[in-house]
Amino acid sequence: MIPELGHFALALALGFAILLATLPIAGTFTGRLVWMRSGGSLAAGMFAFLLLSYICLTWSFLADDFSVAYVAQNSNSLLPVYYKVSAVWGAHEGSFLLWTLIMAGWTVAVAVRSKGLPLDMLARVLGVMGMVSIGFILFMLLTSNPFDRLLPMSPSDGSDLNPQLQDFGLIVHPPMLYVGYVGFSVAFAFAIAALMSGRLDAAWARWSRPWTNVAWAFLTVGIALGSWWAYYELGWGGWWFWDAVENASFMPWLVGTALIHSLAVTEKRGVFRSWTVLLAIATFSLVLLGAFIVRSGVLTSVHAFAVDPERGAYIMAFLLLVVGGSLALYAFRAPVMRADAQYDGLSREVLLLVNNVLLVVATAAVLLGTLYPLLYEAMTGGDKISVGPPYFNAVFVPLMLLLLVAMAAGPLARWKRTSAKELVRNLGRIAVASVVLGVLLPLVFTGALDLWAVVAVALAAWITLSLVQDTLSRVAHKGDWPSRLAAIPKLGAGYAGMWIAHIGIAVSVIGIAMVVVYSDERDVRMTPGDTVDVGGWTFRFDGIRPAEGPNWTADEGVVTVLKNGRERMTLLPQKRHYPVRGMVMTQAAINPRFTRDLYVALGEPLGGQAWAVRVHYKPFVRWIWLGAILMAFGGVIAAVDKRYRRLAERAVERRRIASTGDAPLAEGTS
Repeated sequence: MIPELGHFALALALGFAILLATLPIAGTFTGRLVWMRSGGSLAAGMFAFLLLSYICLTWSFLADDFSVAYVAQNSNSLLPVYYKVSAVWGAHEGSFLLWTLIMAGWTVAVAVRSKGLPLDMLARVLGVMGMVSIGFILFMLLTSNPFDRLLPMSPSDGSDLNPQLQDFGLIVHPPMLYVGYVGFSVAFAFAIAALMSGRLDAAWARWSRPWTNVAWAFLTVGIALGSWWAYYELGWGGWWFWDAVENASFMPWLVGTALIHSLAVTEKRGVFRSWTVLLAIATFSLVLLGAFIVRSGVLTSVHAFAVDPERGAYIMAFLLLVVGGSLALYAFRAPVMRADAQYDGLSREVLLLVNNVLLVVATAAVLLGTLYPLLYEAMTGGDKISVGPPYFNAVFVPLMLLLLVAMAAGPLARWKRTSAKELVRNLGRIAVASVVLGVLLPLVFTGALDLWAVVAVALAAWITLSLVQDTLSRVAHKGDWPSRLAAIPKLGAGYAGMWIAHIGIAVSVIGIAMVVVYSDERDVRMTPGDTVDVGGWTFRFDGIRPAEGPNWTADEGVVTVLKNGRERMTLLPQKRHYPVRGMVMTQAAINPRFTRDLYVALGEPLGGQAWAVRVHYKPFVRWIWLGAILMAFGGVIAAVDKRYRRLAERAVERRRIASTGDAPLAEGTS
């Protein structure tokens, strides 16, 4: 009965979503306040029933109810409990239920945290999110029901969770990614609500900014976790492969990055309104396109869900409906989106627009490389072609280098107009210092120089020093140095968040450059007693021993690592066999440090006692993910700026005065 309860809860959630999509918006047309105010209660009801449905599916996994097809396909009685919990989102149906539940969670959060928003605006925002939820829930009920039964012939045991997903990284990676993915629906809803009302002033951007920052931060962490998982779990030793599904999450991140900067300009200066709305629509459209890529089966990937064309057709139809409807509304409201603010060619507005354009062009390049194989196959009647790293690196890397160059100028430029002489003077000093650091730092840490390493470190220093210069200029009027330093924390959480996020980009750039340029790796045939020197370390293969887990057995390699003839550590890579699935998985052994990783993975047995062994020395590879963490942290810090809370409090006070006619409350009273 529990699975049937979960299915029934899904149907009830659909009913609440339909009411949420209609009543509040209808209230804005009819002036009925009760209908407009119903959005919060309806959002809570939708969330409650989706949560109940999710709990029922989780219970089915924990109870080993193999009469449920989804449980039988993705679990096993020997599977550890924590993997049974994560197996709920280990395949298509359950992961989409989690996706929809998170969407409902965002909707409730907006209803609760947007009390100061004008009632008609909040009603429209919640109504749009209800419309999106209808599409998601209908998708599950019509094509992807996670509660389908295998009756009357139920298996006695399950097929087990995909061994690639039996890992801590896959416990935390999908939820983080989905929170970021679906979170962009809030920015989309605010943009559509603003278009519906015709009030495309700075207010909607102000309300949308913190939600967009948080969504972007979660997506950043989700992408970083996916990269980290692929690095240590797949045994390839790489951190990014330009895989179609990796690109599916990366494209919304790129356009989302442009969106958070464009929202800042729209809020502060009232310009770029039409561009910002278009970015909000594009970001969420790319989220839906990513769902199509992952869940339609049209592209092959180690990360993709194997699904049938019916599901892909539904997602494509939903994507076309969302994009087509949004763009039609955008075109209808285009005449009201003109801005009167003036700015010159060296202003901060223009430099941020340049950054936006570079990010959008980079996204278009990634989109073309991702979809071209699909288009080619469709046009040629089945011929296949692949687009690999050479294309992406050749097109994407130069655009990112230009973006990094422009990033440093943005903080040093002023709103409306900037003195060319002052900007060139500031950037000139920073450029000289950056080039010096770009030469010195690789030489000190690696003992060797490479052009790309010098360029990358110089650009990272360029970004960092421009932030330092901007901070010093903001507090220069505070008098002596102790007073200036004391004034820095008062610049605000928004500024601190920008600072941290940009430093995160600099850290990731250094990590990427160092690991690409200075990595040392060998694939060798080794028998017990053989050694290989990699990255200044000696790796000795001491043989193979058996190992065993709850639902797997393994051949475990014993590799002793030496430095200057002294034994420093032992690494234990494994080749695991999962008998239920009949799959063999590589489990790399990694010794991580702040400035390098030592990485060993077992290949295939080569006869006798010989094995293929992959050995890597990865300098600064951890900096890639450290930078992503800093970026996400910066996004969250910016989102919790007290300025947004004060704006909300003022909006609530204005509404109170308008409704009661009372005098404003004195400061410090309630």
